[in-house]
Amino acid sequence: MSESSDVRPGRFVRLRERFLRDIGSVEAEELMADSREAGGTPVSECCTGEPVDVHGTVRSVIIRPRGGVPAFEAEVYDGTGKLRVIWLGRRRVQGIEPGRMMVVHGRINESEGRPTMFNPRYTLRPGPDQ
Repeated sequence: MSESSDVRPGRFVRLRERFLRDIGSVEAEELMADSREAGGTPVSECCTGEPVDVHGTVRSVIIRPRGGVPAFEAEVYDGTGKLRVIWLGRRRVQGIEPGRMMVVHGRINESEGRPTMFNPRYTLRPGPDQ
């Protein structure tokens, strides 16, 4: 019997999942440190109605009608949690795309059980490739 016969295929799947989870943890820690250094409020510590600055990375964007009005929606991740950011009446917001670093300034609301910010002011930040 060869040495490789002792290794089961499930072991490789578990190693790959662990590796990917570790990469996600490192990314989250870097985002949290960057946000803290820049003076941002972690999403996990935001309170409803409180004005905050959240520093993070845009994970996704979507155009979704809300009450018959177009709405541009982005998910911003800061390493501690996800913040849904919605611009009502917009089909696009210049410069906001997945992978972009940004700061959103506004009040946190809760919508559909998720922290949400409507029509925030925002500042685009240079990322590693900008």
